Amino acid sequence: MIYYYFKDKEGLYLAVLEEAYSRIRALERTLDLAALPPKEALATLAGFTFDYHADNPDFVRLVMIENIHHAKHLKALTKITEINLSAIAMMSDVYARGVASGDFRPGMNPLDIHLTISALSFYNVSNRATIEQVFGHDMGAADARIRRRANVIDAVLCFVRRL
Repeated sequence: MIYYYFKDKEGLYLAVLEEAYSRIRALERTLDLAALPPKEALATLAGFTFDYHADNPDFVRLVMIENIHHAKHLKALTKITEINLSAIAMMSDVYARGVASGDFRPGMNPLDIHLTISALSFYNVSNRATIEQVFGHDMGAADARIRRRANVIDAVLCFVRRL
């Protein structure tokens, strides 16, 4: 049936990759960030992203594989940019509202904020095994996860805070 629906294994992989990105973006849109004050909206988005990565390590692995292959398969997905634009649009809105309210410093690029959240959330999953081996620290343990999540949210809010 793979050949019937997806043509070949690469077609199946492309469908899985596109669905993985579509899923996180669809869930982000359910957060209703526009209804929250800017700082709370940013904290909610950072917390959601951290939780999503921690709860979906296969998504992190897919992204890691794509990076190993220099985004070869992502380049073949014509809708991937469109799918992911919603993340930057949401961040742009939250950031603009935060600047207008005086909570966030002006002059930042919303993409940089998004990348910072992604990096802090991604690392917690992608490097879990090596951190445990090197430092004896299980980043997947419940207490460590709670503490790390709070630190990620604090770091992001400090990053955008008006100086």
